Amino acid sequence: MLAHMFKDKGVWGNKQDHRGAFLIDRSPEYFEPILNYLRHGQLIVNDGINLLGVLEEARFFGIDSLIEHLEVAIKNSQPPEDHSPISRKEFVRFLLATPTKSELRCQGLNFSGADLSRLDLRYINFKMANLSRCNLAHANLCCANLERADLSGSVLDCANLQGVKMLCSNAEGASLRLCNFEDPSGLKANLEGANLKGVDMEGSQMTGINLRVATLKNAKLKNCNLRGATLAGTDLENCDLSGCDLQEANLRGSNVKGAIFEEMLTPLHMSQSVR
Repeated sequence: MLAHMFKDKGVWGNKQDHRGAFLIDRSPEYFEPILNYLRHGQLIVNDGINLLGVLEEARFFGIDSLIEHLEVAIKNSQPPEDHSPISRKEFVRFLLATPTKSELRCQGLNFSGADLSRLDLRYINFKMANLSRCNLAHANLCCANLERADLSGSVLDCANLQGVKMLCSNAEGASLRLCNFEDPSGLKANLEGANLKGVDMEGSQMTGINLRVATLKNAKLKNCNLRGATLAGTDLENCDLSGCDLQEANLRGSNVKGAIFEEMLTPLHMSQSVR
């Protein structure tokens, strides 16, 4: 080991005195595990000794076999990353600690299965968050950003979704009964490109909503107000639209194969749909 240490004279520089002696200023605490390793080949580190310090000593002395052992030991000693979902209690604590004028950023967080019902979630950034199987019933999500969020299997019944941004979100199998997407100020909810397969949106107010190129296959939209809605290029295959108000809605290029249009409140003009 000593021969290996001193073979490269340039590394030591002025650490060698005029008599040829070398100054080795190292920590005995971190060197002890290395010395024992050289004696019997086993890595034994007592409690309270930082493995990173021992690793630096091993690198200094150039003991490659020990370096590998230490790197593995350090990796195994790291606590596992916590990907557990955020609970209602934890989230309410975040809400209370955030000033009302500040935007709470929850981008990419995991809320899977959480009960967030009846909470004031206005203007919160849930972009790319995991909200699958969440209970968001009666929640106020006015102007919230749910772009590319996972809402599959969630319950949003009676939620306030005025001006919500749900572009390319995944709400497959979710329940959105009696939701309000209609903003009196004219701010339109945007669900462009969203996956809404099999959703239940019965009785929802969706005047002027943007559902362009969204997928609503097998969805239930009975008795919905879709006046002036943008449904261009939307997949409405086997969608139940009975009792809907589609006055001035844009259905150009939409797929209405197997869709149900019974008991419509206003007549559907051929100019509204070309497919």
